[in-house]
Amino acid sequence: MKVEDFDFNLPEKLIAQTPLKDRSSSRLMVLNREEGTIQHETFRSVKEFLKPGDCLVLNNTKVLPARVFGIKKDTGAKVEVLLLHQQEEDEWEVLVKPARKVKIGTEIDFGEGLLTATCTGEKDHGGRILKFRYDGIFYEILSQLGEMPLPPYIKEQLEDKDRYQTVYAKEEGSAAAPTAGLHFTTDLLQEIEEMGVHIAYITLHVGLGTFRPVSVESIENHEMHAEFYHVDEDTAALLNQVRSNGGRIITVGTTSTRTLETIARDYNGKFMQASGWTDIFIYPPYEFKAIDGLITNFHLPKSTLIMLISAFAGRAIVLRAYNEAVEKEYRFFSFGDAMLIL
Repeated sequence: MKVEDFDFNLPEKLIAQTPLKDRSSSRLMVLNREEGTIQHETFRSVKEFLKPGDCLVLNNTKVLPARVFGIKKDTGAKVEVLLLHQQEEDEWEVLVKPARKVKIGTEIDFGEGLLTATCTGEKDHGGRILKFRYDGIFYEILSQLGEMPLPPYIKEQLEDKDRYQTVYAKEEGSAAAPTAGLHFTTDLLQEIEEMGVHIAYITLHVGLGTFRPVSVESIENHEMHAEFYHVDEDTAALLNQVRSNGGRIITVGTTSTRTLETIARDYNGKFMQASGWTDIFIYPPYEFKAIDGLITNFHLPKSTLIMLISAFAGRAIVLRAYNEAVEKEYRFFSFGDAMLIL
């Protein structure tokens, strides 16, 4: 298929720049795959579409304040560093701007000696390997020096950095938030559990590949960036139990979806305790093995994310829904509104 097959007209004004004060007050489009119907609700009404025995699967990854600014020790030139993922102890793959100024052996100082690093490797597209040195606890220093790595299309400053975290964020390691989960409040999750809906947590650390444009003409030629995932034994057992009891598995976000589909693919449709790196790329036609429903935000044109939901709901239906969302001025992407696909 062609990348152009997933294009639609998105006015820039519809890309949400700031989060709503009340997480659950965002709008919710409900798309029924079988009937092709569309309903317009608010997000807090999502519980009306869930049933006892269903399982809601949430990604509990936590976004690192992964954007740090430093200077080269030899020249005093300013550099911006974005941490992507840890490779060895104190050694990270990062993106550097401007990359041409950072070669192997370059030393960078962040915060007057509180945190320093040496470049030990070079990768494509501005990627570098940095070996960090510090006294104390790395994540505490990073919290002190770093900023939230907001997506490039968000121009506004984030006043409360916790609004780029889900209320259930726990496992540190993401370069971006699993934004479909930003709509949930602690109270709403409690109400859903009290209905008899199971809540399960998996971890997938979101990489910057989620923002990279598809630069090839045919989507089959696009290569996904690998991301680390983990599903524990209790979660796998719960998911298998829900499936055997006839309940629905509803993932929150494309990250949860990709994690479960990776495991179901690798274990013949069963859920198992597993950890590893996934570069699964889901696009039409694709036979889903793990999920029955999906909660997701509204994505950018020609992105791998709209390709995934098109594989789940059908490209024609999704594009019709997106055009209706544009017409009704839904808010798009990370801080935007949500869609429930059943």
